[in-house]
Amino acid sequence: MFYRWMHVQKKDSLIRFDTEQFSTSSPALYITATPQAPNQASSLSIAMDLRAWTNLEERLGPTVEKLQGRLNEDQQLRAFTETGIKEHVLFGWAAAGHEAGMLCSVGNGRVNIRSGQVTDAAFVLSALPEQWQQFYSSSPEPPFQSYWGMFGQNIHQEGVEVRGKMDLFLALAPIWRRILDLSRDAFCGPIEEEGPSNLTTDNLVGRYVYVDLPHWGRTKLFYEQSGDMSKPAIIFLHTAGSDGRQYHGVMNHPDMLSRCHMTLFDMPGHGRSFPSETQIPGCHSNNEDAYVGTIAAVIKALGLKKPIVCGASMAGHVSLAVAIRAEEVGAGAVIPCQAAEFTDMERNHWSRSPFINQSLFTPEYIYGMMSPFSPQRERNLVWHTYSGQAFGMYHGDLDFYFGGWDGRGRVEKIDTSRCPVYMLTGDYDWSTTPELSAATARKIPGAKFKKMEGLGHFPATENPSRFVRYLAQAVDYVVEEMKKSP
Repeated sequence: MFYRWMHVQKKDSLIRFDTEQFSTSSPALYITATPQAPNQASSLSIAMDLRAWTNLEERLGPTVEKLQGRLNEDQQLRAFTETGIKEHVLFGWAAAGHEAGMLCSVGNGRVNIRSGQVTDAAFVLSALPEQWQQFYSSSPEPPFQSYWGMFGQNIHQEGVEVRGKMDLFLALAPIWRRILDLSRDAFCGPIEEEGPSNLTTDNLVGRYVYVDLPHWGRTKLFYEQSGDMSKPAIIFLHTAGSDGRQYHGVMNHPDMLSRCHMTLFDMPGHGRSFPSETQIPGCHSNNEDAYVGTIAAVIKALGLKKPIVCGASMAGHVSLAVAIRAEEVGAGAVIPCQAAEFTDMERNHWSRSPFINQSLFTPEYIYGMMSPFSPQRERNLVWHTYSGQAFGMYHGDLDFYFGGWDGRGRVEKIDTSRCPVYMLTGDYDWSTTPELSAATARKIPGAKFKKMEGLGHFPATENPSRFVRYLAQAVDYVVEEMKKSP
């Protein structure tokens, strides 16, 4: 007999079919079913497959030998574990409300995997059966490319939680993340990522310039340029806690070299720029006036004429601020990426804790915001640049990202006849989602928005070639609109 699912609701501790009852140890689904034609058999198959994910020990247990082999051979995992770990740590992952799952013992240079009860684990990564089912896919949908994405921010997934010692969960973030990636590979095969760019010539020229910044004082800033000086100017802004190396792939791309005169700069104390004369180690904090003032000062110092301002994440937010204050800044247009009028989410202080290795934790926290299909080499670059910044820079930049930027009631006043706006957001971003960006764009009269397929929170870096397809369209649009400006 075949069934069609008619109704689903929460019920105490029971999954019910017409003819059978299956006891469970946690709240589950109450399902009523009615006879249906054979062509509905797939519905039953899907539901039964979902039920199988309540017991990860049974579901993933057969992959233990294959996974152990991958763990033994993985150079990235070896780098994370050969770090003088003095005491073995046992962690696990399981379906919410269930103890049957996967266990991993981590020691100095040694990782051992097995299936079993996760009761004695120091911490357990927990998620609903349907969430684990989506994670263990060779083509995961956002935000299931990463447990961090499931754990979430703006799109927090109900049912996802970390049970046990949170300090160990944070300290071992690169280890458990890599093990889960390899576990997915062992279960369904590696995700087919796109190939990296194969550029052999670099066109960027870098220099230093002294700039007097209105809030931070005199600073020796590093900047780079490429492209055709006779073409429209565009200035790229890097994300929070990173630097301008994020844009090398874009600024060396033939389609952009022939289309624009491109500039990037590292914010004070970031990347290759020196700290400002007033900066105290560990005390960095960013805000709208300081950020907008820095952009305006760089535009003036470099003699850029009505440049397009483009950036992602924190830099996407400030691009909207620039559009509001376009005359003050001297900007001609903006292309905000991964941006919204306000970031309404709970903030944690893990990025500044003295008990957490920032060079390991910060890149791990943002790593899962990228598309799983982006080239591994480019995703590694994102990890590398986030691992290499000074203490407190990322946290201080987030002062702007989390509440320091508030465009509510302001973005509606952007005059797109004077400063055209074209917003772009990658669909794998679980921090600033396409829905949030689209909602902001709808409030700006004359603004354009486009969702970027197969890209995440760091589009310019994680997959420059794919990003340029969208960026070129945005540039062409705003350049034409700028010609109409009064």
